[in-house]
Amino acid sequence: MRLLLVEDDQSLAKVIQRGLVEEGHAVDHASTVADASEAVSINEYDLLVLDLGLPDGDGTELCEEVRNSGSGTPILMLTARDGISDRVRGLDAGADDYLTKPFAYPELAARVRALLRRPRGTAKPILECGDLRLDPASHTVWRGAIMVPLTPREFSLLEYLLRHTGQVCTRESLLEHVWDAHYDGLSNVVDVHVANLRRKLEQPGAPDAIETIRGVGYRIAEAAA
Repeated sequence: MRLLLVEDDQSLAKVIQRGLVEEGHAVDHASTVADASEAVSINEYDLLVLDLGLPDGDGTELCEEVRNSGSGTPILMLTARDGISDRVRGLDAGADDYLTKPFAYPELAARVRALLRRPRGTAKPILECGDLRLDPASHTVWRGAIMVPLTPREFSLLEYLLRHTGQVCTRESLLEHVWDAHYDGLSNVVDVHVANLRRKLEQPGAPDAIETIRGVGYRIAEAAA
């Protein structure tokens, strides 16, 4: 999943970004309201981690801007302020959850996972299609009764495809949500990772889990459903 971290404390931002990347997320970073506003106007994020106190304004302003645009992107608000009125203001502005500094990184990671388990629309915490199951909370994948070990990037790629079952995911959309804005590597990175993922999901007698739509992208195969 692609996340935007809005935090002006550079040392804290590095810790959070490194931890989330290690869990398989693509993470962009902004340190001001202006930069974050520009980022959300250009990119589609799966979750925002938003600091309340920023050099050029208040995080609640950005939160309200996101909500006024009609976006349902989950927002986790961070702040050094622990007053009840500040929490209420943040939640009323449209935040989905609130975490007061200082905090332990594992708690932030758990809250991120909880928010990502609430996809927009209706969906179950465990993503399923046919005999393919993915649990975002435990970071596990099964094909039938067999657990399939995946790298963080492969897991994120499969999660995005499963969240869009029935839809064709273009290579551009996969790059947008599974890699971050600074990726400038091989142009065929999506194809390489899909090939590896497809190979790991292979089971004797079972259909391919991922279907290639030539010239467009990929989707969870109808036969697998």
